[in-house]
Amino acid sequence: MGETTRSAGDVSDGTDATSPGDASDGTDATDGAETGVAPPDPGGLPVLGNVHELARDALGFYERRAAEHGGVVRYDVFGTESYLVTDPDAIASILVEDHDRFVKGEMPRERLGGLLGDGLFLAEGEAWREQRTAMRSAFFRERVAAYGDAMVEHARRTAASWDDGDVVDVHGAATDYAFAVLAESLLGSDVERERDTVRAAAESVTERFDTGRIASFLPAWLPLPTNRRYRRRLGALRETVRDLVAERRAAGPPADPGAADDLLGTLVAAAELGAIDDDQLVDNAVTFLFAGHETSALGLTYTLYCLARRPEFQERVHAEVSALDADPTPADVRECPALTAAVDEALRLYPPVHSFFREPTEPVTLGGYRVPAGVVLTLSPWAVHRDERWWDDPETYRPERWLREVGGGEAASDGRDSDEADATETVRGDEGAGPAVGDRPEYAYFPFGGGPRHCIGMRFARQELRLATATLLRRLRFEPVTTELSLRASANTRPTHPVRLRVHAREGRDAAARRGDGWRSVGRKVGRADHGDGGTDHGNGGADRDARNGARPSSARN
Repeated sequence: MGETTRSAGDVSDGTDATSPGDASDGTDATDGAETGVAPPDPGGLPVLGNVHELARDALGFYERRAAEHGGVVRYDVFGTESYLVTDPDAIASILVEDHDRFVKGEMPRERLGGLLGDGLFLAEGEAWREQRTAMRSAFFRERVAAYGDAMVEHARRTAASWDDGDVVDVHGAATDYAFAVLAESLLGSDVERERDTVRAAAESVTERFDTGRIASFLPAWLPLPTNRRYRRRLGALRETVRDLVAERRAAGPPADPGAADDLLGTLVAAAELGAIDDDQLVDNAVTFLFAGHETSALGLTYTLYCLARRPEFQERVHAEVSALDADPTPADVRECPALTAAVDEALRLYPPVHSFFREPTEPVTLGGYRVPAGVVLTLSPWAVHRDERWWDDPETYRPERWLREVGGGEAASDGRDSDEADATETVRGDEGAGPAVGDRPEYAYFPFGGGPRHCIGMRFARQELRLATATLLRRLRFEPVTTELSLRASANTRPTHPVRLRVHAREGRDAAARRGDGWRSVGRKVGRADHGDGGTDHGNGGADRDARNGARPSSARN
C-alpha cells in the first residue's frame, strides 16, 4: 500500500468526545510523548485485567471499547499493558508514516514464535528486509497471474463435486479448495499428500489461540492438554516441511530464486545462495502453509455466505461473470466491479484477520494521546470496519457501497468522459489502499494490513477470492441454510460451526460443463436430505447458546 490519502474533515469528525481534541493535532507519532494525555483506562479486574471480557467475546469487546472510549483506549491482559487503536489516522501513522518507530513486539513473538519462528511474519529490521527481498519474486503481478489457472481449475472441481440440491459446509469445502490451490501454486503438489498433517496442525492452532478459552492467554509451555497437543502437531508439521525441503534440494533448485516455479523453490534457492538460513526457510514455509490457505478459505466462506443472503446481488455478480466468453482470467476479474465489490464488502464485514499487533520502540502520541514505549498496540480491522463513523449501516452486507454509477453526463474520477467509462465501475482498484467512496479515511479499511509490512500475499489472495467466486457463480446458485453466523476470535476470525449453504445448478453452458472431469472433492458435503423441507439451520443450537459458550453471534443484517 502507498501513502495515505485522507479526505478533508474526516479525522476531526472521527474522534470520540473523550478525545483530547481534534485528532489531526495529535495523531502523528512524531509529535512525541510530551504532547497529549493518557488514553482512557476503563480498568478491569485485579491480576486478570480484561481477560474475562476478552474470553467472553473478544470481537464484541473491541467494538464496545472503541464505541464507548474512542480511537485509543487501554486494556490489560494479565498485567500486560495494551491499547486498542481504532482511529484510522493513528493506524496510518503506525503502519505507514512512522512505521520505523514500531515493531511487531514481544507479545506476538511469545505467542506465535513456536508456530512461525523467525519467518517473514515475525522478523524485524534487516532480517525482515532480506527475507522479503528473497521471496518477493514469487508474488510479482506476472507470477500471481500465472497462478490463475490453478485457482480456476480447482474451483471447477469443487463445483463438479456437488449435486443440485446438496447442502454443503462451505467453510470445509473452501478450506480444501484453498489448500489445493496453495499446494499447486506456492508449495508444490507434494504438499497434497500431507493434507492430514496440515489439517491437524491447523486445528490445534485454532484451539490454542481461541480467545474463548482463558488458557489461550497463558504461555504455550504450560503442560495443559491443549498445549501438549499443539506442540506435538506443530512438531509433526515442521518435520513434514523439512522433508519437503530435502526433496526439493535433492531435485536441484534453480540457481536464481526468481526462476523457481513456486514459492518453495524460491525459498530453497534463496537458502542455497545464503540469502536466508535453513531455519528461516522452514519458518517461512510453515507461515505460508498455514496463513496462505486459512485466511483465503475464510474470505471465500464469508463471500459465498454473504452472497447467499443477498440473492439479488448474487444474481448481479452472476450476470457479470456469465457474460464472459469462458471461465475468468485474472485480467477478466479486474474488470468485474460487482464481483470485486462483493469480495471487498465481505472482507469488510468479516475480516479474516481481526487484529494486527505492534509495539512502539519509544514513547509516541497517537490520536492526541500519550502512549509509552514497549506496550501492545492492537489494531483491529473488525472494530474499524464496523464503526458507524466511517460506514453507513456498518453491520449490513451492502456491496453497493463500493460501486459508483458513472453515466448521464457524469465524468469518471480518472478523467475519462462518461461515454468512455463503464456504466458502473468499482472505485477501489486492485492496488488501492482503501475505500474512496464517501468521506472516510484510507485506513477505515485494512483487511491486509498496510504500509511496508502489508501482507505479501494480498494480490494472490484477492485474485484467488475473485476467481473462485466467479467460477462457482457461473455454475451454481447458493441459498442460505445457516441463517446466522456464530464467530469466534482465534488466530483468525472463524465460524464456530459449519456454514451450510444449499447449492443449485444453473442452466446454460457453464452448468452443462459443471461436471468437468468427474473429480470429486474430499470436501464437506452435508447431504441432499440434510434439511429435507428446505428449512434453515441456526448454527447447531442457535445464537443464544453460542453466546453463552463465549462465541459471537454475528448481528449482520444481510
